[in-house]
Amino acid sequence: MAPPPDHCPALVLNADFRPLSYFPLSLWSWQEAVKAVFLDRVNIISEYDRVVRSPTFEVKLPSVISLKEFIPATRRPAFTRFNVFLRDRFTCQYCGHHFPTQELTFDHVIPRSRGGRTTWDNVVTSCSACNLAKGNRLPHSCGMIPLSPPFQPSAYQLQENGRAFPPNFLHESWRDFLYWDTELDPM
Repeated sequence: MAPPPDHCPALVLNADFRPLSYFPLSLWSWQEAVKAVFLDRVNIISEYDRVVRSPTFEVKLPSVISLKEFIPATRRPAFTRFNVFLRDRFTCQYCGHHFPTQELTFDHVIPRSRGGRTTWDNVVTSCSACNLAKGNRLPHSCGMIPLSPPFQPSAYQLQENGRAFPPNFLHESWRDFLYWDTELDPM
C-alpha cells in the first residue's frame, strides 16, 4: 500500500547534487515538488511508488529532486538562536550536557549589564540552570568559562554540524545523497 501524499516529501538537492541544507534537512512537500517539476525548475532524480492524478494527468511523486540552477551558499549565516545552538551542537557551553532545543537558551559571556553585546562573539548556548547560576557575572569571577569560545561560524561549519543530527525519517532513495557520519560498507 502506497503512503499518503503528505508522507512523501521530496529531498531537494542543489544543482551539484548536495542537499541545500542538512539541518533542517532540505525537504519540500509533494505539492511544492510537483509544482517545481511542472515549472521545469528541477530534475527528478528518484520517485516514490505513489501516483497522484488530475483529470488529465498522472505523475509519480518525486522523492529526490535537484535544482536546475545552482544556488550558492550564503557566506555569512544569519545570527539566530537556532544557529547559535547548531554552532554549539545543542550542548550547554558551561556544563557540557546535550539538551533538546526547547530546554536551551543562550547566555551573554560578557553580560549585557556590563556592556556585552548580542553577537556571535559574545553569545553561547546554555541550559537554564547554568544560565541562572552564571547570572550577570563575568566568566572568570564565577568560574564558568565556556567550553568553546564563541565565534561567528561559516555556512559550511553549520552545515557540517547539522550533518551530525540526522532526522527521524530518511527515505531509502535519499541515502545516496546524504552523507551522515556513518561507516560505509566495504566493496
